Amino acid sequence: MQAETKKMRDDIIKFLQTEVKSRCEKESNFFGIGCYYHICAVVKNAVFLAEKYGGDVEAVTIAAWLHDIASVTDYSLYEEHHIHGAKIAEKILRNFEYDKIELVKKCILNHRGSRPNEKITIEEMCIADADAISHFDSVPSLFYLAYVKRGLNIGEGTEFVRRKLEQSFGKLSEDSKRLYFDRCSQVMRIIGTSN
Repeated sequence: MQAETKKMRDDIIKFLQTEVKSRCEKESNFFGIGCYYHICAVVKNAVFLAEKYGGDVEAVTIAAWLHDIASVTDYSLYEEHHIHGAKIAEKILRNFEYDKIELVKKCILNHRGSRPNEKITIEEMCIADADAISHFDSVPSLFYLAYVKRGLNIGEGTEFVRRKLEQSFGKLSEDSKRLYFDRCSQVMRIIGTSN
């Protein structure tokens, strides 16, 4: 039974990785393929944080793959992508008869640091922190967004990325701020500022 459950969970994660990449590769994805690299960074950091803080690694991994699914599927959903993403996640995970759908949905609903939703579980905090810190792992994607998608000039683009990174660092939990401080400081120095 345990081996069967593990295989099912592995199948879900493999499916999500393929599905998310496919949606990110579509021309209709406003953010371009860089969003896939952002999501991969979120997964990596979410797993690290769940292991560090004692969270449910499996649920966090699944939530990380799904946290931006709505915005890469349809840019018109971006402003409320956390809400639409939770609904999309539920639909996908019901097909697998996954047993932690509510926890995954809470993680997706509360992953945006710009929204004042209280993060009650460790898993919610892991996803929100991983989403914020992932911007430091995918700086080229931020510059792509600034220069290619938003048409900013060099100064404006650099300022856009600097502000995005400062905001991202500010959204981290206090524990994660301490954990990631050195990495964030190094990245900020590279683009000409420090946190």
